[in-house]
Amino acid sequence: CWWVAVRVRHGYLFLVGRCGLLRVGLPLEEVLEVTDLGTVRPGPSPIPSMRGGTLARGHLVPIFHLGALLRGGTIGVNANSAGVLVDVQGNSICLEVDEADFVSDGERLPVPPGESMPWATSVVRRPEGLIPILNLSALAERLAEAQPIS
Repeated sequence: CWWVAVRVRHGYLFLVGRCGLLRVGLPLEEVLEVTDLGTVRPGPSPIPSMRGGTLARGHLVPIFHLGALLRGGTIGVNANSAGVLVDVQGNSICLEVDEADFVSDGERLPVPPGESMPWATSVVRRPEGLIPILNLSALAERLAEAQPIS
């Protein structure tokens, strides 16, 4: 998997990843590292999108399949998955993605009225559609409540 840091107007940087057909931007200031998942240790969780845990930076961190977390449903297995280690309110978690997508430029816009993106802080409009920018604070709140985001 490849990731690209993209400079958007007004100096905003984000990483764009693909989970199935879903493309999501991750705020670069909260991205700690992009890595191969390595060994995944399964474990019990009330959250269906949690794959288990993995060692990252000397600590065991939980892995969540980003597509399943945002859309609900089951976790697909992709041997080429990558992990994005992010800082969520002082805690590290790993978000599993299928592959990278490249974006060249765009302006951050509010989520359009009528769009159901409770997990997005903003969007970037591209010719191929909107790319939501993930709200990691909202994600942390949902994970703390042990409820899948829908």
